[in-house]
Amino acid sequence: MIDVSVFQKIGMFMIPFSSVLIPVLLGKYYGSYVRAKAGKLNDSPIGSVVGSALGLLAFMLAFTFQIVDNRYNSRKEHLLEEITTIRTTYLQAGLIPEPYRSASRKQLIEFTDAHVELAKNLTDVRLAYSNRRNELVLDSLWSYAEAIAVQDRSSEAYSMFISSVNRLAEIHNKRIIITVEYHIPVAILWVLWVVTIFSMFLLGYHLGISGKKNFILAIFLSIVFASVMFLILALDRPGMKIARLNPAPMISLYKELLAK
Repeated sequence: MIDVSVFQKIGMFMIPFSSVLIPVLLGKYYGSYVRAKAGKLNDSPIGSVVGSALGLLAFMLAFTFQIVDNRYNSRKEHLLEEITTIRTTYLQAGLIPEPYRSASRKQLIEFTDAHVELAKNLTDVRLAYSNRRNELVLDSLWSYAEAIAVQDRSSEAYSMFISSVNRLAEIHNKRIIITVEYHIPVAILWVLWVVTIFSMFLLGYHLGISGKKNFILAIFLSIVFASVMFLILALDRPGMKIARLNPAPMISLYKELLAK
C-alpha cells in the first residue's frame, strides 16, 4: 500500500513547478502570436514590468520563508527548553517524599519516552497519541504536586518541584500549539500563487515578443521555484517528516534518565 504522504510530497513539488512552467509557456506562445501579428515590438516597457513583478515575487517568497523559519526556530527553542525542564523536574523530584518521588520520576521517563517514539515516526496519528500520553503524565505530576502542597505549603523544596511541573506543562503546551496549530496563513499562499502565475506569464510574454526561444530556461526556473516552495512547505509541516528537528537531545535525555 502506497503511503498517502508520498502523493502529498509529490504535490508539494509539482504544483509550484506547474505554476511556473505552464504560465511561462502560455505567455511565450501568446507573445509569439502578438509578435507575429504586429511585427517587431519594443519590449523595454514589458521588461520593466517583468522586473517589477519578479521583484514582488522574490519579496513574497522571502516573506513566506521568514514565517516558516521563525516557526522552525521556535519549535527548536521550545524543544530544548522542554528537555532542560524535564531534567530539572527529575532532579527536583528528589526533594519530595516517597511515594511521590519515585512515581514522579517514572512519569517523567514515560513523558520522555513518548517524545522519543514520536521522533521516530512523526505522523498526525502518532502526534495525537503522543500528546495524549503526555497529557496523562502531566495530569499525574500535577496530582502529586497538589498532594505534597497539602502536606506542607511552606516548604521551599516542594515549591520548587511544583514550579517545575507547572513550567513543564506550560512549555509542552506551547510547543504542541506551535507544531500542530500554526501554519502559513492560507491567504498568503493564495497571494503567492496568484503573484507567481502572473509574474511567470509576463516573463513568458516578454520572451515571446522578444523572439527568444529558451524552453530550458523555463524548465530550470520551474525547478528552482518548486524547490524553494517545497522547502517552505516542508518547514511549515513537520508531520511530513522532511524538515524535522534533530531528536538526538531528547534521546540522550531518555537514556540518561533510564540509567539513573
